[in-house]
Amino acid sequence: MLNTLESIEINVFLESIFLYYGFDLRGYEPEYLTKRLFSYMEKEGLMTISSLQEKVLHQKDCFYRFVDFVTYGGSDMFNDASFFKALREKVFPILKDLDFIRIWVAGCSTGEEVFSLAIMLREADLLGKCNIYATDINETSLEKAKTKKIPVAQMGIGSHNYLAGGGNHNFSQYFTFVNGDVLISEEIGRNMIWSRHNLISDASFNEFNVILCRYVLPNFSNKNWVAHAHKVLFESLTDSGILALGTTESINKTPYELNYTILDEENKIYLKTGY
Repeated sequence: MLNTLESIEINVFLESIFLYYGFDLRGYEPEYLTKRLFSYMEKEGLMTISSLQEKVLHQKDCFYRFVDFVTYGGSDMFNDASFFKALREKVFPILKDLDFIRIWVAGCSTGEEVFSLAIMLREADLLGKCNIYATDINETSLEKAKTKKIPVAQMGIGSHNYLAGGGNHNFSQYFTFVNGDVLISEEIGRNMIWSRHNLISDASFNEFNVILCRYVLPNFSNKNWVAHAHKVLFESLTDSGILALGTTESINKTPYELNYTILDEENKIYLKTGY
């Protein structure tokens, strides 16, 4: 529970980095942001928010470290196995008749969801006609994702989730092992395009048959940010395009609620059906 002074200091801090760097965290979900902020202070050995503000404003490298830390959202491969099972059963059959498939993973973090998706597409014989566009606000996460390395410690949980999500091959066949590193195989990682994109300020940049934007929007408490993000997602979908949100999210009470039909209620997968 924040005291009054801490609340004031946080507001001043967020306003100052917006004014100085143009980086806006003011609409992020307060509880999430506060936890990340205090964790970062501990990491830097700082006792007060004011001392953090002084360091971030006067040391640009500290600002970049702070942004990377606050916006990082890494996860395990095949996180939410039921979602990947739903992709196999309800989404991939729709994609089979397309000549070419463009997929956007918005908020890709360090790439685990992108790699998981590519494996599933390979098993459905769809990967060869796909381009996967993976974007994130966090430059450090993107650079890590581009290496296509998976921590060895993730292989166990990744294999378990893969099988729970309907995988029926040897999980290790999708990786190569080089000097102690685990890398996504060349076949799986071939058609991936990585780029920085900010859902709360940037516009649509292409038209996609499928968009995955899972567990990104709950980080925003600013309604204008959420509205802008939904607008970008909607405008980026082709006719009969498919939008996948996280299980705690919904298109309900958005301006586009009536422009989607539900493909999978549990996993929040929607089909664009109108304008």
